[in-house]
Amino acid sequence: MESMDSLVSFLKKLQPISSEAETELLGLCEWKNYVKNEEIQAIGATCKTIYFMVSGVGRIYYLKDGVEVTEYFAFPNELIIRAESLFTQSPSKKAIQVLEDSQVVAISADPLFRLFEKHHELERLFHKLIQQAYVETLKRLENIQFLTAEERYEKLLEEKPELIQKIPLKHVASFLGITQVSLSRIRGQRR
Repeated sequence: MESMDSLVSFLKKLQPISSEAETELLGLCEWKNYVKNEEIQAIGATCKTIYFMVSGVGRIYYLKDGVEVTEYFAFPNELIIRAESLFTQSPSKKAIQVLEDSQVVAISADPLFRLFEKHHELERLFHKLIQQAYVETLKRLENIQFLTAEERYEKLLEEKPELIQKIPLKHVASFLGITQVSLSRIRGQRR
């Protein structure tokens, strides 16, 4: 329950919510534990759940010519969802996986969306969370468009130093849009 309290504290910092809304939201929350490399959602599944990372690291990836491409990383206090699947109710071409033992709060989307009608502060809260995730995705795309591989790596080190330590280099390279060989070369030049 202590972890649920920390989750609620984090959420309330983004958007104040009434005690009634908090109680109803917690009633929808399902605590889940995943082991390293376990998939939360497989490629081809239709997303019906919003996931919130409590501990550990998650990633969204897809396959391109049989090779995994990492699109997004989620750390504690971040959402991880397949938004295009959730909002269109179509199967996703992407998967969600944890990269280390992780604790996740799963919230079924349909009951949550019904709560939005009753508690508009919850709607605003999740709007802010989804907006943050969207902005992070846009920043990543802009980094790939406008920065060199070296600059993208430096920026990643500045913003998320824990990323490099916890995540296999092949996933970091994929996230940066470069090969693992290029990442090794860049890292070698920094020493």
